[in-house]
Amino acid sequence: MKFGKEFVSQMVAEWEEAYMDYNSLKATLKHISRFRELNESAAMASTPKGSLKRRLTLYRAFSGLTGGQRGSPRKSEDEVILVRAEEGEGSEGSYQTMFLKPSEEGEEQDLVFFKKLDREFNKVNNFYKKMVKEMVEEAEELSKQMNALIALRIKIDKVGFRNVASNGSSNSISLSDHIYNARPGHSRVHMDVIHEIELSSESHLENGTGNYEKQTTPDEGFRPASVEILDRVKINMTTLDSPISTIKGLLSSSKPGQSFSRKELTKVEEQMSIALKEFYHKLRLLKSYSFLNLLAFSKIMKKYDKVSSRNASKDYLKMVDSSYVGSSDEVNRLMERVEHAFIKHFANGNHRKGMNTLRPTAKKERHRITFLLGLFTGCSIALIVALIILIHARNILYSEGRTKYMDNIFPLYSLFGYLVLHMIMYSANVYFWRRYKINYSFIFGFKEGTELGYREVFLLSSGLAVLSLAAVLSNLDMEMDQRTKSFSAFTELVPLGLVIVLLLITFCPFNIIYKSSRFFLIRCAFHCICAPLYKVNLPENFLADQLTSQVQAYRSLEFYVCYYFWGNFKTRSNECLQSDLYKAFYLIVAIIPFWIRCLQCFRRLLEEKNAMHGLNGLKYISTIVALVMRTTNEFHRGMVWQILAATSSSIATIVNTYWDVVIDWGLLRRNSKNPWLREKLSVPNKSVYFAAMVLNVVLRLAWMQSVLGIREAPFLHRTALTALVACLEILRRGIWNFFRLENEHLNNVGNYRAFKSVPLPFNYEDEEEITVT
Repeated sequence: MKFGKEFVSQMVAEWEEAYMDYNSLKATLKHISRFRELNESAAMASTPKGSLKRRLTLYRAFSGLTGGQRGSPRKSEDEVILVRAEEGEGSEGSYQTMFLKPSEEGEEQDLVFFKKLDREFNKVNNFYKKMVKEMVEEAEELSKQMNALIALRIKIDKVGFRNVASNGSSNSISLSDHIYNARPGHSRVHMDVIHEIELSSESHLENGTGNYEKQTTPDEGFRPASVEILDRVKINMTTLDSPISTIKGLLSSSKPGQSFSRKELTKVEEQMSIALKEFYHKLRLLKSYSFLNLLAFSKIMKKYDKVSSRNASKDYLKMVDSSYVGSSDEVNRLMERVEHAFIKHFANGNHRKGMNTLRPTAKKERHRITFLLGLFTGCSIALIVALIILIHARNILYSEGRTKYMDNIFPLYSLFGYLVLHMIMYSANVYFWRRYKINYSFIFGFKEGTELGYREVFLLSSGLAVLSLAAVLSNLDMEMDQRTKSFSAFTELVPLGLVIVLLLITFCPFNIIYKSSRFFLIRCAFHCICAPLYKVNLPENFLADQLTSQVQAYRSLEFYVCYYFWGNFKTRSNECLQSDLYKAFYLIVAIIPFWIRCLQCFRRLLEEKNAMHGLNGLKYISTIVALVMRTTNEFHRGMVWQILAATSSSIATIVNTYWDVVIDWGLLRRNSKNPWLREKLSVPNKSVYFAAMVLNVVLRLAWMQSVLGIREAPFLHRTALTALVACLEILRRGIWNFFRLENEHLNNVGNYRAFKSVPLPFNYEDEEEITVT
């Protein structure tokens, strides 16, 4: 792989604009190269015919075999550039390169190149300096948090020590002490390991004179953290987000009293472990950023030397090495200190365990997944072909039992069709998110190495498709047994058995079939069901949006209950639609997902005080009203209900379409450099965005089928037409997913957000809530 592609592939997506623009500099070098080739061609054309054709560089003055050595008297004659450092405002400085060959032809192109090069280098250097400063500040905060954690451990465990002064602060040693005592402007941050009360593994201690003395008692040399820290901190109860804490927060106007328990200690340790892991991840990304950019500057300068036949890279790279991004070692020191602290405090001194936690291994693509994916996909296609042949051979479309089958069996299997289609759309989303470098795993907050790729998702969907199609084949009988006037009980129970198997796999506690992803889905679904008692994060928000596109799936589940418990599945008959209770739940189950999103919006409105969340909640209320009107119109046909359904649905469609395109997708920006689109686009082909907007509008108009009273279509039964409309909504949601996450990713890119916001457990007095961002 060429370096340019490798450079782009290894970028931190959210920092893309802060990296060196390697392609732009490379394009400038191509212009210089073409200009020189044209000059050489012109020079060759002016030479007498028959003379030797040689490169112009072969006619340059010979610099001597020892001209490149250090201290050569001809060095000043061969110098091409001079790099000067200029002080800027605040902590930002800049470097400016002077080109020392003004008399040579093609000087303008060289000046343009070095001007761009300086601009890119200053951008990289200043960004790196800014990020390191933030890391140091964060290290200070983590140090204070760790000191409080250690003091809490001492208090909970009730550890006592001899020879410890009553004033614990005199014996307290913390990470932050070394940072606070560092001289201003000093490049070295002495981030010493957080000292906790523990037995020393060494048998000798260093005294004040630098000599070592024998340790005489077990308690000598202990330097405990100060328990008095706990008098100045409070445990951040807002991080313990749960329905109980939410209700308590609403009912109680006063802050909870200070109580230190082992349960709180466990929670605090868990939070600090997560915070240190996230901090270490930031340091790793920053180190990678520095390495990649330094390598890019080295590569581009070597290309310049090759194109221009000069030796400018040595002087420029010498400046790069002496700059902050090239010489600062603070990130490495911080990484070492975090490793030592994490191993000591959260891995019980086990180096391998601690490093495996801090540096999770990259997920490997397995050939087994590819093989099973191909197998299940092939089986699905074969089963579809078999179904088509069977339907044609038995003339099922015109069979007397067709209506019974479509009214009773088809709604049962349509549930699996909705799920399979949604999973296929999600796998397509993952594929395109990866292709266009949209960091979906970071946005959703997946644990590193556990996120499912498009192969895994498609494997699950194809596996479910095989089970569903095989089940359809098992009871594709149209006519009843004339002797018993019934169908086989075993085959009629196949759909119910398939639902039970699917539920058992979903809630299986064993580490099979992507347990971490299943439990992540279950947790998010539970938070959605309990809305607004849980804090609304993007995964819950996104999942609730998916649920709003599966209305017919919930109605299919309702039909399962009615058909198997109140109907007669042996004779394929039911009276569900004649039951008022069934009709009531038919409406309620459709409203639930929209009501969940409405409650999530109002929760965010209370927490974030952002009026847009209130408007979003009103949008879902308008959708609920439209859904009630349409459902009522289905059961009570009449001109009044039809007008109400059409009016409410039209209003909801206009509001939802505007929100999708403008708010969720960030499009229709009139003054953008891409007219009616965003300033930044992940997909190069702009027509894709316009096509998506048009499709969104068209697919949202699927409700017109029910309002206009279109009950059946040629060769389509009523239930089949309903299923088709439901599939169109799932397709619309799949398209919406890509652009929704693309807009979220680009917002993160615009703010250089490449890290999760991790709440810290302790609040110091007179300080606001502390989070690592």
